Amino acid sequence: MTKITSDHLARSALVYVRQSTADQVLNHHESRRRQYALVERARALGWAAVEVIDDDLGRSGSGIARPGFEKLLAAICQGRVGAVVSIEASRLARNGRDWHTLLEFCGLVGTLILDEDGVYDPRHPNDRLLLGMKGTMSEMELSLFRQRSLEALKQKARRGELFLTVAVGYLKVTHDRIEKDPDRRVQEAIALVFAKFAELQTVRQVLLWMRQERLPLPAVGYGLEGRSVTWKLPGHSSVSRLRRTLADQDGRINKAFARPATARSRHAQRPPGPQAGRQLAPQRPAPLHVKRLIDRLVADAHGLVTRKVAP
Repeated sequence: MTKITSDHLARSALVYVRQSTADQVLNHHESRRRQYALVERARALGWAAVEVIDDDLGRSGSGIARPGFEKLLAAICQGRVGAVVSIEASRLARNGRDWHTLLEFCGLVGTLILDEDGVYDPRHPNDRLLLGMKGTMSEMELSLFRQRSLEALKQKARRGELFLTVAVGYLKVTHDRIEKDPDRRVQEAIALVFAKFAELQTVRQVLLWMRQERLPLPAVGYGLEGRSVTWKLPGHSSVSRLRRTLADQDGRINKAFARPATARSRHAQRPPGPQAGRQLAPQRPAPLHVKRLIDRLVADAHGLVTRKVAP
């Protein structure tokens, strides 16, 4: 421990804590406890001022923006850091650019790097060589993880068992099984989309009707708390989301999007209106159970029935 001098101890020791994904933050508590325990190791080595940087919990170290790592580099450049403490090199960086930038800054201002195995001074050639090897191994390890994961996903996809995400209205109950969302509000909202599509025949008309009636649609989001359903009023950018909802819930609905053989091409000029000889197909009336469902949902959204579907 002769590498630790009074100059290092006069400055602060920064403990860098990171976990790569939100799932690790939620489920891998022991890894986080081990990293926070490095505070006691720094104090045992003689540092009185120990700070923890844990802004990067849930962020990958493979090169994305990391506010915690940037804060660490800024503190090092200010000359107020005597040692950077991490459980291993992979916690600090998973790519050569960030790792060697850290080594350069530490070498310039005389900051030590500590992990569970020892104390390293980037200004010493042997320590610099060893740190460089640690960084290379960390980067290579990440590449191996990605390769193995990708091959596993491909193999699972060949068997037809790959479910990365499921459509709104469904829940993934096991690794190879999905079920309908038990939330009645979600089920009725999806049923309303199908009912209005059967009545109006186009996704855009469904979108305009739902905006007119101020009816929100469920949207699935993923965060630190896992999967969540939020309710949003559909906008004009929601046309593709409505199409995905229809296609995901019933594969046969794709036939409804097929254009007839006599339809105009995609790049053709828009034809003139009905007065120029264009015939409009009459809308088919909605079935009775569809009308009742629509009235019920409109009443639920507004507190009273504000629109009746014509018989």
